[in-house]
Amino acid sequence: MPDSPTVHASAVLVGPRAILIRGPSGSGKSCLALGLIRAGKAGHLPIGRLLADDRVQLEASHGRILARPVPSLAGLIEARGLGIRHLDYEAVAVVGFVVDLAAPDAERLPTAREREAVIENIALPRLAVAAGENPLPIVLAWLGTDAAPA
Repeated sequence: MPDSPTVHASAVLVGPRAILIRGPSGSGKSCLALGLIRAGKAGHLPIGRLLADDRVQLEASHGRILARPVPSLAGLIEARGLGIRHLDYEAVAVVGFVVDLAAPDAERLPTAREREAVIENIALPRLAVAAGENPLPIVLAWLGTDAAPA
């Protein structure tokens, strides 16, 4: 997949699918990824395992979006104030849903259209989190409800 496009994002495997975490620089992508990994270790998620941080390779394949770490960054994650950390990581996963941090269109009661992200013509469930909000409890609540993506 050397020619696959990369996006400025992080990704974490939670159960059988990955969460793609997008947002501007400094919005907390790595912090949310670390929180999801900790939640997996604590048993609050079936699994929480790093897929990629900072740059994610995306590829459309058979109606799904596959995500991989950029080889030079595989297993690395930035912990703000601590520097770069090395973690075990997944080499590839299917993206199941998208979280957009500091999203300008974040609403208290989003419409169906606002709850969808389209990547490579593939629609995925989306959660938009407003700037200044702590995304971890919101994402954990989303994953733990009947409205969560399958």
